[in-house]
Amino acid sequence: MTRPVRRLVHAYLRRLGPEREQRARRRLRRLRTPAYVGTVRRTAPVSRGFGADRGSPVDRYYIERFLAERRAAITGRVLEVKDAGYTRRFGSGVTRADVLDVDRSNEQATIVGDLQALDEVADDVFDCFVLTQTLLFVYDLEAAVGHAHRILKPGGTLLATVPVVSRVMTTPGKLDDYWRFTQASCERLFGGRFGDLEVVSYGNVLASTAFLRGLAAEELRRRDLDVVDPDYATLLGVAARK
Repeated sequence: MTRPVRRLVHAYLRRLGPEREQRARRRLRRLRTPAYVGTVRRTAPVSRGFGADRGSPVDRYYIERFLAERRAAITGRVLEVKDAGYTRRFGSGVTRADVLDVDRSNEQATIVGDLQALDEVADDVFDCFVLTQTLLFVYDLEAAVGHAHRILKPGGTLLATVPVVSRVMTTPGKLDDYWRFTQASCERLFGGRFGDLEVVSYGNVLASTAFLRGLAAEELRRRDLDVVDPDYATLLGVAARK
């Protein structure tokens, strides 16, 4: 693309508005640098940002599917980490949406605290706790799951997602990345607290490979994303009822 053409394209994109411009830029990036999953002789990923610069990260496809399938549990008083985006999107009959974050600078946080030591929150408070892609950054998993169980009301539901495969977060100043999970580890970790437990696998070797390479979900066919192979899962969803 020549420089004059590039300027014209950028000028046109800026006229679309922020959301449409972002979608269009992601699509252009996919067209300019197409990714072929079958090409394995490449030592660098297509994207180091989970594919977010190309479209929707593959793990988000599965997270949103997991929550959509259990949206009936996202009701009453709901707690979510960092922001209440999934509560607003999937919840119904929500009476109050709280946000937990360890970062005091997060203006959306209604509760500032560490899930490993959340003693400031009383017992039996929440009807639902939406905990997506968070536990990999928590070193003391037993303590975190114990507090998640404690702050739920009897009959309340924890909806958690955890990675089976993912790039490792090593960016200085970011949260430390400690864990990846399996069906067995989730059953043991959550089963020690919750009697009513469901652990669901999402993804397959194609989806997992694409996610590691940094491809976006839009670059795969939905019928391929929807194939489940627990031996090569990308992500696990945990629905645990107190």
